[in-house]
Amino acid sequence: MKVLIVDDEPLVRRSLEKVFTKLGHDVVTASDGTEGVAAWRESEPDGVVIDVLMPGLTGPEVIAEVSPSPSTAIVLISAYSGDYDPDSVKQLGADIFIEKPFSSIQDIVDQLEKVWSVKNK
Repeated sequence: MKVLIVDDEPLVRRSLEKVFTKLGHDVVTASDGTEGVAAWRESEPDGVVIDVLMPGLTGPEVIAEVSPSPSTAIVLISAYSGDYDPDSVKQLGADIFIEKPFSSIQDIVDQLEKVWSVKNK
């Protein structure tokens, strides 16, 4: 699976990249929303992990700008969970919301792989 990670926190980006790569996924990263749009369009990822609040465009703005394929699995992540629940996240074009700080980086990987496999049966 080709995975795009868009997050302005270098530690989060590198940690996710390391785990996805170790599991054999091709990984592309971007450090803000504007880079995220360009990387998304260029790489056409199967799965995306994207932060809500970033410089430039927010995660939801990136999703709206790109208009992802229905088969793309999208996990929205943020430390600011007050405005997000399963229904609101789906309205934004994402499949799942995971709150920071994460209990486990592996949980994000597992969730993205699970959503992708369901969407691509």
